[in-house]
Amino acid sequence: MPDSFHDDAWTCLPPPLGPERAGVALMRAFARVCEAVAATPSKTEKVRLVSEYLLSQSVPEASAAAVFLTGRVYPRRDSRTFGVGSALLVQAVVRISGEAGLEAAWRRHGDLGGMAGELLSAREGEDVPLSEVASVCDQLTRRRSVAGKVDLLEQLLRRLRPVEAKYVVKVLVGDLRIGLQESLVEEAIARAFDADLEAVQRANMLVSDVGETLRLAHGRRLSEAKLQLFHPVGFMLASPAETAAEALAAVGGEALVEDKYDGIRAQAHVAEGRAALYSRNLEEIPEFPELLEPLRRLGGPLVLDGEIVGYAGERPLPFTRFQRRLGRKQRELFIADEIPVRFLVFDILYQDGGMLWDVPLRERRQRLEALLPPEGAPFLRLALARPATRVEQVEAAFDDALARGNEGVLVKEPRSTYRPGRRGQAWIKLKRPYATLDVVVTGVEYGHGKRKGVLSDYTFSVRDGERLVTLGKAFTGLTDAEIERLTQVFLASTLEERGRLRRVRPEVVLEVAFGNIQTSKRHESGFALRFPRIVRLRPDKTPEEIDTLDRVRALHARAMREGEAGGEESGEE
Repeated sequence: MPDSFHDDAWTCLPPPLGPERAGVALMRAFARVCEAVAATPSKTEKVRLVSEYLLSQSVPEASAAAVFLTGRVYPRRDSRTFGVGSALLVQAVVRISGEAGLEAAWRRHGDLGGMAGELLSAREGEDVPLSEVASVCDQLTRRRSVAGKVDLLEQLLRRLRPVEAKYVVKVLVGDLRIGLQESLVEEAIARAFDADLEAVQRANMLVSDVGETLRLAHGRRLSEAKLQLFHPVGFMLASPAETAAEALAAVGGEALVEDKYDGIRAQAHVAEGRAALYSRNLEEIPEFPELLEPLRRLGGPLVLDGEIVGYAGERPLPFTRFQRRLGRKQRELFIADEIPVRFLVFDILYQDGGMLWDVPLRERRQRLEALLPPEGAPFLRLALARPATRVEQVEAAFDDALARGNEGVLVKEPRSTYRPGRRGQAWIKLKRPYATLDVVVTGVEYGHGKRKGVLSDYTFSVRDGERLVTLGKAFTGLTDAEIERLTQVFLASTLEERGRLRRVRPEVVLEVAFGNIQTSKRHESGFALRFPRIVRLRPDKTPEEIDTLDRVRALHARAMREGEAGGEESGEE
């Protein structure tokens, strides 16, 4: 059965409702635009469809819909959780449809939304405004009991048409999957309200709320968006280079070369006696309370960008040892003494009420030099950096960084501005001279021998545009404790079982190393890694940040030039 439950009219947008009718049958309109967006591979067409849909609604309804279209119940700045997982949604669906066909529908669709749409396909439903769905989400947040949550979900799903239930469930579990990233919603807002796209992107980055950004765009008030402290913004990202010459050329021949640390990226917010650290996932980092008091002493208001790194004396700890500090919900006695950390700061985004994004890096660095304590101070340090105009200087900085125990260097253009959430050519990373890739696990299998009871064989993928394509399988490199923990994660995130193989939600990011790359007919990517092994888990990275198929192609081309790559896959990985 196809993953849609409608006639051709469902895929067409409704006529504009106008302010006096906006909100009527809004869930019907929301479901229609989701179906239409999912049906087209064209990003331009997706933007057009969403733009016209947003214009067809009142501003309050369009604001709420914009957030839902990013696949979230609440905007990024809102940390509320409503405690609804797959099990509760299944209970609510079963109450309405019964258990007949449940497992078959799950296997057919591989996601709860598609399953719910099929199982509820006999229902007619009624007109439900999206605002009522948002209200139910607020009630779910406040309701504590499992039974109470299931009651609310059941009441809502009984009122929805099948295709509406499909997309409500998808939003509730954060699995919309219609090829609509938040960046495309930003483009749709810019198109709908004839606004400058960069102004929309900047405003959304500052307020961390795409719904509020829509309101600002509608009122021609995008310039009024202000940074809200303790609501993290996106991190500027670096692009990879293979050689010092390539890196220096990318930044225009003049560079500020910083050590590249092997820790976790963090953004610090400081104001009025308070300090907090946030990860690349824009979630608060609670594991390092010893860093907060030194940050508070800086005064503020401030927003700093840097890396939290474990240290033993003056040497950075290997990430495999440092990561023991991660994921601990309660501070354990002596752990801070056993694995001490530092926050190595390399950028400043905000100071004393002023945004510094558009200030050149050279000047931002000068502000940091005036702000941070001397090199010998504990906990906080200014990241090591030196100017370079020649390839030999970059190579020397790279060698020195490796000698200090770091993983390479970042080559940055001194005139560059800070671009949150962007990856460009202003920052270039030059890492250790062995190849690794950041990948996401998309399939798991039970192991053999002593691992027969745990999910220890991982099929992993890279990103090809909006798709994930398989690249290989790895089963070495993690500890027994890590595999045991991940088994529970994968059991909870299984989308489909195919014999021994379980297809899982793409959530767990790994760094894998390998011998070389060769072409392959076995994997969707067209390539396979020889002797892949897991270097480490990457809880600090999201699936959106993994390496791309273009990166794999570039590494394969390089290996072919250097005579390291195999030809057609021989069957051994």
